[in-house]
Amino acid sequence: MLKCKHVVEKADALVDGAPLSKRERFALRLHLLICHHCRRYVRQLRVLLNSLPRNPDALDDARTREVLERLDSSQDR
Repeated sequence: MLKCKHVVEKADALVDGAPLSKRERFALRLHLLICHHCRRYVRQLRVLLNSLPRNPDALDDARTREVLERLDSSQDR
């Protein structure tokens, strides 16, 4: 039986649909059937990921530098 900390470590893979072995997937689902805290955690993770804007286009180097400079300048305040 998995412990909650193991579920937290694998929750990203479960939510993203990343490849998990059948054994891992079964163990995660079994734990989620039993533990309402982990069910709530996975549900909140799904909501968070679904609320984030999806931008399929990667940033080019100039745009990346611009964003980093903005972050640096906002931290100086």
